[in-house]
Amino acid sequence: MDQPRILAFAGSLRRESYNKKLVAIAAAAATNAGAAVTLIDLRDYPLPLFDEDLETEAGLPGNAAKLKQLFIESDGLLISCPEYNSSITAVLKNTIDWMSRPAPNETPLAAFNNKIITLMSASPGALGGLRGLVHVRAIFGNINAIVLPGQLAISKANEAFTPEGQLQDPRQQANVEKLGATLAAAIAKWKA
Repeated sequence: MDQPRILAFAGSLRRESYNKKLVAIAAAAATNAGAAVTLIDLRDYPLPLFDEDLETEAGLPGNAAKLKQLFIESDGLLISCPEYNSSITAVLKNTIDWMSRPAPNETPLAAFNNKIITLMSASPGALGGLRGLVHVRAIFGNINAIVLPGQLAISKANEAFTPEGQLQDPRQQANVEKLGATLAAAIAKWKA
């Protein structure tokens, strides 16, 4: 059986993003559970704001095409979603919008069709980014993705991580690792 292929990233551009640290923990656990994980930084794929006129005039931007290929090649997505003003970040929404654009002779929503997705978040706030996860879950649910019910929101993220990027609370660390392992297992079952 093929190894589950997971694309992992945070919906943040900040270098020291709590969500980048969080997704790295889950990605390592998914790898340990037998998945082939590609951990990326959206900072490495800068995109213009989605504009259909730009798309009509110039086609899919180069970075969007590269990123879309990674989405299409994956079986699932592991995403840590910061919350900005109680909602999804602009960079994550813009990425989703570009990835949803059809190419000639391509199945509609090829980057998302039947992808299994696990969501998580980290925020200095008391809810840990939970309000933003509601919006992200709704978006993916409407573009043919399968969002697993388990998710985690780490509150007080500014105090939650060790200097090495692990979570200070062993229970939280185990729960994040479980998210990564569960995604790998769900994809393996789906592929079987």
